[in-house]
Amino acid sequence: MIKFVSLLFSLLLFSPVVNSTTLLIVGDSLSAGYNIRAEKSWPVLLPAELTKQQQQLTVINASISGDTSGNGLQRIPGLLTQHKPDYVLVELGANDGLRGFSPKIISDNLSKMIDLIEAQDAQTILMQIRVPTNYGKRYGDAFASIYPTLSEQKKIPLMPFYLKQVIVKPEWMQQDGLHPNEKAQAWIAEFIATELGKIIN
Repeated sequence: MIKFVSLLFSLLLFSPVVNSTTLLIVGDSLSAGYNIRAEKSWPVLLPAELTKQQQQLTVINASISGDTSGNGLQRIPGLLTQHKPDYVLVELGANDGLRGFSPKIISDNLSKMIDLIEAQDAQTILMQIRVPTNYGKRYGDAFASIYPTLSEQKKIPLMPFYLKQVIVKPEWMQQDGLHPNEKAQAWIAEFIATELGKIIN
C-alpha cells in the first residue's frame, strides 16, 4: 500500500502539465448571445466544434451586448490580466457603426486594443464587421476598410464577417434584422471553428 501511494505521488509530481490554450472573445451582442438562451449561443457551442476539427481551446466569452470599440478598449486591460489568454478574438465596431461614429475613432480604438493585446504576448484575431447598406456607400466603404487596413498594418489575422452569410437566410435572423437567432448558432460555431483552424496551429 505504501509503495502504491509513493508511486501515485511520483506520477502526480512528475507528470508533465498540459497547458490549455485560451481564446478570449471580446465582442458585442453578435457574440454575447443576444436574446437567445446562453447555452445555445455560438461561443458556448464553439469548444465542441473545435474538438471536431482537432482543436482544443478553452473559450472565455467576455462579450457584452451594446459594447462599442471604446468600451472594449476600456475593458481589455482587466480582461487580459484576469484571463491571460493566448488568443483574443475582437468582434467590435458594429455599435459604433450603427451610431455613425467616425471611422478614425473606431480604428484608433481597435488599434490601441490590438497593441495592448500584443503587449501581453497574446495574438489578436480581428473579425471583419460591416454596417447595413442604408448607411450609404461612402460611410459603409470607409467603415469596412478599417478592418483589412488594421490587419495589414498590425500583421494580424482577419476573420470574415459571419453575419454576411447568415443575414441572407431570414429563418436564421431575429425580427430586428440585425441579430442571428438560435437556429443560426450551430452554423456560426462551425464557421468560427473552421476559421480559427486556419489561424491557430
